[in-house]
Amino acid sequence: MSELPLTPVPDALSKAEKLDQLRRKMAAIPARSDSTDPAMPAVMLRSVDEPTPIVATAQTALRTLPVPAPIADLLPRGGLARGTVASVAGATSVLVGLLASVTASGSHAAVIGMPDLSLLAAIEQGADLSKIALVPTPKGTAVEVAAILLDGIDLVILGLSGAAVPPSRARAVVARARSKGAVLLVVDGSWDGVDLRIESQVAGYTGLDDRRGRVTGVQLDVAAAGKGFQRRTRRMELRSDSGSVAWRTVPTVPATDAATLRAAL
Repeated sequence: MSELPLTPVPDALSKAEKLDQLRRKMAAIPARSDSTDPAMPAVMLRSVDEPTPIVATAQTALRTLPVPAPIADLLPRGGLARGTVASVAGATSVLVGLLASVTASGSHAAVIGMPDLSLLAAIEQGADLSKIALVPTPKGTAVEVAAILLDGIDLVILGLSGAAVPPSRARAVVARARSKGAVLLVVDGSWDGVDLRIESQVAGYTGLDDRRGRVTGVQLDVAAAGKGFQRRTRRMELRSDSGSVAWRTVPTVPATDAATLRAAL
């Protein structure tokens, strides 16, 4: 697991000075465009409030970040389209699955403002912790930190802690994500104009027979809706198998619903 090389900042520093320090730290991190991908534009750190021109090519717009296979079936492009902003709500397992799929494929991710996100669950789903940067407590600068990290990281997960982001501020960050070919996932807050919404809820459990046995999987109803396509819903299962956790389609055997599970316990 990697963390951004942030050093303690005296309280006397202003917000602008703190962000300036973060930009300098980011400049020392190898940028995504240093890879062998010739289609990715060169990364230059800019002021968070400086307008970023939309330079993404058609190729950039079509590229995607991978997601678990059952979720991919819900999305028009089979993954998270680069240069977009999506919201994720409901079962945390879905968010963890997205993070795991992206980092397992070799891409980098950052998680901002989510100190309670289970890294163990991410490992169980195959995440590469060496490709995850954590900013657990951004102290009121979460959106600004996300805007900076979009310059050089493929996936940025932003926990808003119930806050609503003003539309004018959101548009500036959206422009940054589009120009850099990155994906921003917003969680637990209000963000107008997202390109994709992914929602989920627990539908039941597998592994119990006549209220006995061991829970081996959890079934989720996952829905996706966005610009240009209607809402789609699918039931899928997150199942433990041989020490790892994997996504799969729902088997034909009915799941045990949550009420029955509670009665069994």
